[in-house]
Amino acid sequence: MSSIPLITRAAQHGEHTAILSEGKSFTYAALLTDSAKVAAALLDGVKDLDEVRVAILFPSGYDYVRTQWGVWRAGGIAVPLCTTHPRPELEYVLADAEVGVVIAHAEYAEFLYPIAEEMGIRVVTTEAIEQADADRALPEVGGARRAMILYTSGTTGKPKGVVTTHANIEAQIATLVDAWGWQADDHILQMLPLHHIHGIINVCGCALWSGAVCDMIPRFDAETVWKRFVETNLTLFMAVPTIYAKLAAAWEAASPETQREWSEACKKFRLMVSGSAALPVPMLERWETISGHRLLERYGMTEIGMALSNPLKGERLAGHVGAPLPGVSIRLVGEGGNSVVEGADGEIQIKGPSVFNEYWKRPEVTEESFVDGWFKSGDIAIAKNDIYRILGRNSVDIIKTGGYKVSALEIEEVLRNHEAIAECAVVGMPDEEWGEVVSAALVLKDSAALESAALRGWCKERLAPYKSPTKFLYLDALPRNAMGKVTKPDISALFAADGEAS
Repeated sequence: MSSIPLITRAAQHGEHTAILSEGKSFTYAALLTDSAKVAAALLDGVKDLDEVRVAILFPSGYDYVRTQWGVWRAGGIAVPLCTTHPRPELEYVLADAEVGVVIAHAEYAEFLYPIAEEMGIRVVTTEAIEQADADRALPEVGGARRAMILYTSGTTGKPKGVVTTHANIEAQIATLVDAWGWQADDHILQMLPLHHIHGIINVCGCALWSGAVCDMIPRFDAETVWKRFVETNLTLFMAVPTIYAKLAAAWEAASPETQREWSEACKKFRLMVSGSAALPVPMLERWETISGHRLLERYGMTEIGMALSNPLKGERLAGHVGAPLPGVSIRLVGEGGNSVVEGADGEIQIKGPSVFNEYWKRPEVTEESFVDGWFKSGDIAIAKNDIYRILGRNSVDIIKTGGYKVSALEIEEVLRNHEAIAECAVVGMPDEEWGEVVSAALVLKDSAALESAALRGWCKERLAPYKSPTKFLYLDALPRNAMGKVTKPDISALFAADGEAS
């Protein structure tokens, strides 16, 4: 049996259901057998992949999990690809990670395999996996082995490959299982993209570590998710704010009878979690009205897993991401490199076994990202009584204007309260006089009209003069990545292009 803790634990649950996918039920025993076949196919002619990078392209479903586990059991490093990325972005990851093997779901094989062949990368087909020997000897894989490379969202620059070991993954899962009270009788719905830590660790990893049921659907659809809420005995749900907004919109468009049915279905859940992007307070309150659940907001990164969380039991403060999770050390550091006093803002720095191993092929960047063993997150926060509130990214969400440091997230929170504004994103644009000027990209609600002069006056009644936006850009939709995060470099580029056009 594998020495990988996540897979070793699966053996304890035998014939219990592990995954529901495409109308079928798969046990833990079946998952072990099928992942062994994937490993055997990968090990054609060798005893150990010895950290060869294996790119996998699958939608959310059973085949994703058995393939990822097969890569790990063969001694490889899994490199999950994004199902919505165009060819240039896939080629970037394949080249940067120096991928040696690719495996794809039938839905994507026709697209990915020719790219792999052009790049001289070995392809392992589903046919080869089905013919492989599940009983062949597999290598011993220890905790120090590299397990996975996940690419950052690229919201602040070119995506970097974040390398985690099996020990890192064990620590990331174990702290959440402890903090969020996972049990074998839990049942979670998974529809998040599986090239991102949210779906891989928080949902699939925690469920399968605990012996729970992971109900997997290929992609998010509001009607499908509400139907699952009604028809399935779910106990947990985890999503990004954009998904909660779409579920709320579907609920509001439904008939009163359907609304009552959907809201009633939410009562059987024991926990609903939001993460991967800031949760607007109006969305928190809107969802609580619809579902009766106050969303648990948490904070994490690809590099560290989850670090902060509101409590499973106890008060969850709106706009806050809670306290440090078990086994995670947090400190806030000011610009001079010293820890800040309570109530002052500083960069979040993290230490603990969940922190990643390295940035792939970027030793200088890795070295620059740590100070005395503490990982420098680049996120600015304030804390009171060890409860943290995120102010934004040091380089993106902290705007330096006229000698002041301003949080873009704080301004966005205010703008969302305007009756005509559906969505917004605030950035700092270069300015000779002020250094940067506060600039807001806005998506208006259907049929709403808004004059910039009137909006400036509205803002000045609610924000300090130096925080009030001076530039506005009206868009049909905000640019986002696959996880629903607004890509602020794209916002800045739109402002720059608008200025050039003017």
